[in-house]
Amino acid sequence: MTDKKHIPFPTREEVLEFLRNNPDRQTKRELARAFHVRGEDRILLKHMLKELKDEGLLKKGHKKQIHPDDGLPPVSVIEITGLDKMGDLKAQPTSWEEEGPPPAIILHAHETKGHIGVGDRVLARLSRDRDNKSGYVAKIIRKLESSGGLVMGFFRQQDDNIAIVVPTDKKNRDTYVIGRKDWQGAKDGELVMVETRKARRARGEPKPARVRECLGAMDEPRSISLIAVHAHGIPVDFSDEAVKEADKSEVPAMEPGREDLRGIPLVTIDPFDARDHDDAIWAELDKDPNNEGGWHVIVAIADVARYVRPGSALDKDARTRGNSVYFPDRVVPMLPERLSNGLCSLKEGEDRYCMAVHMWFAKNGKKLRHKFVRGLMRSAAGLSYEEYQRAVDGDVSDRAKPIMDTVIKPLWGAFDCLMKGRHHREPLELEMLERKVTIGEDGHIESIVPRIVLPAHKLVEEFMIQANVSAAQQLRHKDWPCMYRVHEPPSLEKLEALREFLESLDYSLARGQVMKPRVFNTILRKVDDTPQEEVINTVILRTQSQAVYSPDNLGHFGLSLAEYAHFTSPIRRYSDVMVHRALVSALKLGDDGLSKEDRAQFEETAQHISDTERRAMLAERESLDRYVAAYMKDHVGDMFDGTISGVSRAGLFVTLLESGGDGLVPVSSLVGDYFRHDPDLHMLEGEYTNIVYQLGDKVTVRLREANPVTGGLMLELIDEELLQAGRKGAKTRGRRGRAKPQKSPKGRAKPSPGGRRQR
Repeated sequence: MTDKKHIPFPTREEVLEFLRNNPDRQTKRELARAFHVRGEDRILLKHMLKELKDEGLLKKGHKKQIHPDDGLPPVSVIEITGLDKMGDLKAQPTSWEEEGPPPAIILHAHETKGHIGVGDRVLARLSRDRDNKSGYVAKIIRKLESSGGLVMGFFRQQDDNIAIVVPTDKKNRDTYVIGRKDWQGAKDGELVMVETRKARRARGEPKPARVRECLGAMDEPRSISLIAVHAHGIPVDFSDEAVKEADKSEVPAMEPGREDLRGIPLVTIDPFDARDHDDAIWAELDKDPNNEGGWHVIVAIADVARYVRPGSALDKDARTRGNSVYFPDRVVPMLPERLSNGLCSLKEGEDRYCMAVHMWFAKNGKKLRHKFVRGLMRSAAGLSYEEYQRAVDGDVSDRAKPIMDTVIKPLWGAFDCLMKGRHHREPLELEMLERKVTIGEDGHIESIVPRIVLPAHKLVEEFMIQANVSAAQQLRHKDWPCMYRVHEPPSLEKLEALREFLESLDYSLARGQVMKPRVFNTILRKVDDTPQEEVINTVILRTQSQAVYSPDNLGHFGLSLAEYAHFTSPIRRYSDVMVHRALVSALKLGDDGLSKEDRAQFEETAQHISDTERRAMLAERESLDRYVAAYMKDHVGDMFDGTISGVSRAGLFVTLLESGGDGLVPVSSLVGDYFRHDPDLHMLEGEYTNIVYQLGDKVTVRLREANPVTGGLMLELIDEELLQAGRKGAKTRGRRGRAKPQKSPKGRAKPSPGGRRQR
């Protein structure tokens, strides 16, 4: 072994070579440790490094790192600037002082786990891009707190030389000022991406910025969804390779091993404006004399796995997206249109590849057995939910008439049977109101109305649930990987908070009992048609865990099922594609099942598609908020009835009954009293008047502001008693000081149910 005392001092070439070969050890301390530099030799090393920097052979990197000046530092701070055609994120270094543009940096979408979007800054490890020798591929070390960067906003020209940009993010209360030389061709009313600039400014003045990219006009409501797409980094364009693969996909024909289902009148039942049809259904009374009164049901699902092969460009694009994203005016699909609206859509009268499951049920609704096949089908009719429901109710359309006895009535009979099984297992029965935005041909919002839930919706839902259960059971039985849909029971902390809230309304939730959905359903039945119905539905919903995808079977609490997977929507969910592939492999139905890479990345894929699902839900919700705000901007000053849907220290969140819009009543606007926030009871309590505003209370508000850019509604509470308290409050408080509200014997007051109350 070489004596450390006699190791020679490193040469300049040795230092540079070490830094090139050890990107994770690029500090002076690591150099000293590697070459055993001690004592006074540390000063010599410091001088050498300074000379190398002065000569342009070394550069400073992140924190105390140093690296050879022949490219970007191996560990760098980068900023996400956009998306490429593959759906991967484009980035650039935050500091670039060289002449010419900075090198291209790609951050593969599966590395982001859905948490990184345009404008974010991350600390990343860089390596050379094998496909682009002058570029880099980044791997995230950690996301950095935002300190400026890229901001999406609404461009407003003030005069010939100055414009301002109002951010689309309602949490960003800054305003940005743009000098004319930095407009980059942006026009008044456009949606833009701006880059903030550091400069000294007085407190309260707008921040300086410059336009990086123009995203399109904001004059039309149809542009609203663009905000969500760009803000959340949702991939829009497919790679050229994926489009070519989709275009080359062949029209379905009978293949060896497939079951010919074209003689069975399977039908699709979807929204009237649906363009992608994932599933078709059919039912008949079971002909087996040992199952009298039982039913034979077929659920046929588009065979997306037949076209989207593991490792293909289509597969990479679909995995990156994770799911389709639905906005009122557009769909950002998971698959190219050639497949999503074409060869994989179960169109009426056209042959389509499918994966079908035969299921047999006893007359009490219990599933007896199932069988999966790959088939070729032809939809007998493409019905809307409304058309099917009208036919059941006696108003039969010309399209429904020929299949009334062979399809529509048997489906209804099978549904009645399946509902017996549903009632036996008793899933969680929460009432959740959804809103539908209708956009006219001119692109403007015509209406925002509650989405009506018909029995036909529940029929299709129950058929899909049973098919999903069958897929999960089949894969467990065959001991094959399954992408389970997991919904765990509520946490103990949330249950305790719910228990305390229910006690405040004189309802009980016993401790120590095994928590099942029927426990919640019992409470919901007790409050049915009472003033507390809506608020208790809301609080129980917020008590539930978030459903996710997982390779581990943890059951589905909400559906009261021991095992569950998503199988029925492979056109719009990558999870379903994975389940289809697993079934193909487990049942030996073809050579296009799970690949080795699929199986190796199962856990990572589960996390990724859970993240993309949350991204889509957030984007869809924000988009709906903006549509509501655009619709409501012509009603500023009008009064509306609403329900308190949230309570925080900032104020009251109120859902308007007419439009479903959510707005804020700032606590600072409640001028008649000083209100304290009680997070356990979800309420604000007046310190002087004892007036209480609680989650679920019915209130009247005036619309003060509607901002389509952020989707924010600002409201003013109309409460005459509070206004009167505000008029005389100064004199009263001057005499008595701060009054304390009366407490119940347990130390907490119990508000009376419903409406605005006093203690």
